[in-house]
Amino acid sequence: MARFKYTLFYDFHTSTILPDVGENFDVERFTDNLKECGVDFLTWHARCNQGNAYYNTKFGYRHPSLKYDLFGEIARSCCKKGIRISAYFNGGLSDEELLHHRDWMRIAPDGHTMTEERPSAEMRATCYNSPYREHLKNMVRELAENYPVDGFFFDCMGSCYTCICPVCMKEMIERGVNFRDEKEIMEFTRFSILRLAKELHGVIRSVNPDGLFFLNGSLVDEMIGYDTHLECECLPSCTALGYDYLPVQAHYLRTVAQGNSVLCMTGRFYQWGDFGGLRKEEGIEYDLFYGMANGMRPEIGDHFHPRGDLYQEVFDLVKKIYRNLRQYDPWCLDAVNSPDIAIVFPKDGGTLRQDVSLKAAARMMTELKMQFNIVTEAAPWDSYRLLIFPDNVAFPEETTRRVKDHLARGGAVIASADSGLDPEGKRFVLPDWPAVYVGPTPHNPLYFAPEGDCAEGLPTFPLSVYASGTEVKAAEDAKVEMRVVKPYHNQEWDGFHSNWYTPPQEKTDEPFLVFKGRVAYCSGRLFEGYFKRSPYQSRWFLRNLLRRFVPNPKFQSSTLPSYARAFVQYNGNLELLHVMAYTPELRGESVALEERATLIDSELSLRIDGGEFRKVYLAPSRKELAFTVKDGYCTVHVPLIQGYALIVFEK
Repeated sequence: MARFKYTLFYDFHTSTILPDVGENFDVERFTDNLKECGVDFLTWHARCNQGNAYYNTKFGYRHPSLKYDLFGEIARSCCKKGIRISAYFNGGLSDEELLHHRDWMRIAPDGHTMTEERPSAEMRATCYNSPYREHLKNMVRELAENYPVDGFFFDCMGSCYTCICPVCMKEMIERGVNFRDEKEIMEFTRFSILRLAKELHGVIRSVNPDGLFFLNGSLVDEMIGYDTHLECECLPSCTALGYDYLPVQAHYLRTVAQGNSVLCMTGRFYQWGDFGGLRKEEGIEYDLFYGMANGMRPEIGDHFHPRGDLYQEVFDLVKKIYRNLRQYDPWCLDAVNSPDIAIVFPKDGGTLRQDVSLKAAARMMTELKMQFNIVTEAAPWDSYRLLIFPDNVAFPEETTRRVKDHLARGGAVIASADSGLDPEGKRFVLPDWPAVYVGPTPHNPLYFAPEGDCAEGLPTFPLSVYASGTEVKAAEDAKVEMRVVKPYHNQEWDGFHSNWYTPPQEKTDEPFLVFKGRVAYCSGRLFEGYFKRSPYQSRWFLRNLLRRFVPNPKFQSSTLPSYARAFVQYNGNLELLHVMAYTPELRGESVALEERATLIDSELSLRIDGGEFRKVYLAPSRKELAFTVKDGYCTVHVPLIQGYALIVFEK
């Protein structure tokens, strides 16, 4: 089992034209700084995305201006000081090698060979099935046999790099793959990546049976049993990997980690390839506290200067942040999250990382302070009271079977829009579903009329979903609680008028919210609408819906603002309540987090499960807090929270 405490990750993507690689590098000073930071695991480049190696290789191309075995010196020094080291290999990009071996180059379906988007513009990508495949395995075997390396990190092996080179075409034809179908080509690419990754794993384990292994990217479910640990590459100042990305990964990865460490990798910089950025302590600590509260271990990424210039200010910042986090180790190192609600999203990893409805569902749940996991079919669902299917989760055979079992156990389901349809999108699969599918909603915009118990706290006039949805009829014995309100006309150009202003006209017979048994179905794309406009009414509507099935959530508070976060963990006879109060702010094109928010006299209530609590205190000071017990909850008032607080409930 791969377990880490404090880790660092160094990018060393170094252009071939740089003349002085490693000239100022002081390996002992570097690794001494690692020890002072408390680091027990380091990832360092053995070969970068430029195709340059930083060790003595017979197979690859050592950087032409590097005069010594840089990786070897680092690895030997780390080994001497008790720091495990993982060798970074870029498996998908390699400018230098592909200049010499053009037959290894990926050819995209439209004929181009250079990448056009992230991670870098105008780079050469490799073909996973060309002779490069054996070349990469040779380099990995060479390093594993000759260096004191503990593991390997493989990057940029993405299914977006589809290939129609002669080697791939030959195999696709042999396998009956329709090379004119983009989806089939992508599936073949996924197959090719997984085949190569498992071969690399075999090479490593043939040399070191305990070797660490991680394939970075979206193929997490498929690599269970091969990945020895997981890493979440987040960088909140970048929109794609930002404050809506980390929550999805944090609540998902722990469900497939199988007891291994999940690393929360953030960066000291503002964007990848940024050597001149130094984020504030508060911004980095937010990422790492969020990770710690959700079962992840901290990892800070840095870009090391090619010359070896050591920026002591960066190390000083890392030391300060890690010193702060270490105060909580006695409580958090072995703590686990065990929520009774799951957001279900059994789709491919790339979709899971980017789907806006899933991101919004995670955001809404954290704003509501609900405890939840995000699960695929790679993890069991049988421990949850409630399953949530946001907007677009189809029900193939395995999903359908699991939902039936869940309902038979007395569990509940909340689904919205297309969730629950068969994979072809023609009908709801379960016979006891509350609604009968008609088709996409004809209304734009889609309004609903707040009525019934789930309308508590909402305005009484029609509210917009801010997204589309489905048209449905109520199933037999189903109860319609809210109905769709149609606009006077749709928001569209009709050839004469813009028809942009579209007020609601009247309530229809079309269900918006309908119940049957322990299944609730909402016909609007509730979560997509929240991603687009963040209407608090939608979040409150979800809160009312959740309370229908989970009237006694594990945690509740009448005082915490929406921007605060609260997470519950368990460690033996301790229940840990993490409270976070930070306010990320959109500034131009980036999101900044520079200050800790201050909360005064926060009322926090934790549901009592099993024996009652003997005492409640703040960590790490162990200052005891007075508490009251009422209606199955233990309630405390915390006078002051600045950014982060850990409240320990001891039985």
